Amino acid sequence: MASNTSTVTALDPETLRDWITRHEDLIIVDVRSAAEFETMHIRGSYNVPLPLLSEHTDELAERLGQRVVLVCQSGVRAEQARQRLDGVGIDTALILTGGVPGFAAAGGDVVRGAQRWDLERQVRLTAGSLVLAGLLAGKLVSPKLRLLAGAIGTGLTFSAATNTCAMGNALSKMPWNKTASEPTAAAAINQIPAGS
Repeated sequence: MASNTSTVTALDPETLRDWITRHEDLIIVDVRSAAEFETMHIRGSYNVPLPLLSEHTDELAERLGQRVVLVCQSGVRAEQARQRLDGVGIDTALILTGGVPGFAAAGGDVVRGAQRWDLERQVRLTAGSLVLAGLLAGKLVSPKLRLLAGAIGTGLTFSAATNTCAMGNALSKMPWNKTASEPTAAAAINQIPAGS
């Protein structure tokens, strides 16, 4: 009979609050965009956006210790980062349940900056607007324009099945989601103390 061992990868906000005060070796890596990080982040966390982490996983792994918590908005990008790190030998990284908003709601210490819509909210607005536009245009202009709604639905289904988001990636490149402090790979990785 094969054993069914599952690795715990989630950490609740209350436990993280406790760990912040008790563990000096704790590294919190926020994998959201620099704009999202600037809007609100956990005090003491390090911003390494998922695209940078994906391209420089080995370099980042060299700086991480055994107590790593990955955070994003909801957990999707943090899980992608955890899988990347697991692939290079960092198999103890945990994902914060509820992301940064969940930590803030649990009374965690966060830093707030200029307020922006988070990327996931922008995706919902864009997808919903395109579906609505496709349906209205299909009714008022040409039935063929309903295909737009079908294409968006197909894209959302693919996004869920593959745990990726092409629309989110495209929106993250928009000017309103860029900040002057978008980190370079060296800046993002070197901000983490070596040998943590």
